[in-house]
Amino acid sequence: MSGTQHVAVLLEEVMELLRVEQGGRYIDGTLGGGGHTGALLERSAPDGRVMSIDRDPSAFHRVRPHLSSSGNRWNPVHGNFADMAALALKADFVPVDGILLDLGMSSDQLDDGNRGFSFQADGPLDMRMDTTQGLTAADLVNSESEQGLADLIRRYGEEKAAGRISRAIVREREREPITTTGRLAGIVERAAGGRRGPTHPATRTFQALRMAVNDEPGSLARGLEGALSLLRPGGRLAVISFHSLEDRDVKQCFREHEGRDVSLEAGGSRWEGALPRVRRVTKKPVVAGEKEVKNNPRARSAKLRVVERKDD
Repeated sequence: MSGTQHVAVLLEEVMELLRVEQGGRYIDGTLGGGGHTGALLERSAPDGRVMSIDRDPSAFHRVRPHLSSSGNRWNPVHGNFADMAALALKADFVPVDGILLDLGMSSDQLDDGNRGFSFQADGPLDMRMDTTQGLTAADLVNSESEQGLADLIRRYGEEKAAGRISRAIVREREREPITTTGRLAGIVERAAGGRRGPTHPATRTFQALRMAVNDEPGSLARGLEGALSLLRPGGRLAVISFHSLEDRDVKQCFREHEGRDVSLEAGGSRWEGALPRVRRVTKKPVVAGEKEVKNNPRARSAKLRVVERKDD
């Protein structure tokens, strides 16, 4: 899709597992480059409807020219997918046949040095998915305590050198506030001991800061529950995650809603779990094939899990 560099991951697998049909009602909770939304509109034609949500206002500017031909079949909404239930109810977009959450960063965001998500090009240390609100990564880096920084880098980045990195950040910000991605990446690289292997030493720290700035774990938890509440019985939720923390949270949520039968002392059993009830469609996560990874290396770490809502 021109106007965007982002390539939708696991596109065919998502369409097949969501069972996209003509006349269906679908939500793409993470519009991004519009690839999944475009496919949902195409396969639900001529009368299917798609609501697309994104926190990033620039996403709509990039894809609107290519999706506006769908007319009122496409409903773009600026917001956080964490608030999906409220947004869908407000738009009278219920119940829903299928929902997708692609938790990966858009290539357009990563490749834009002014957004501050990547250290490949020096730029302002921002990292906000929604540039209209909230604290930036620079605000966090320059105000959080040494212990607080160490905790979030360790928790969200799974970084073993979190203590050394946080001490280095605090020491350097006392000289001069840290406001650019290049300076932060250099501080982290030196504190972590330089390059080791193909992954830059600052990768985990940048991931942790991005997750904290955007409250990604909290948004995911709320978004998953909201999505399940919107599905009609038989409707499906598909989630694509890109790192172990996200995948673990998705798997745990699905497990709780799948529930289990507990034997009773008096005989028989009782189901225990969170409502609404679901069944797993994918017993193991679906991953990208060799051809897709070759064409789109960012698909390498993608994991797709799908559940179907049952009658409560």
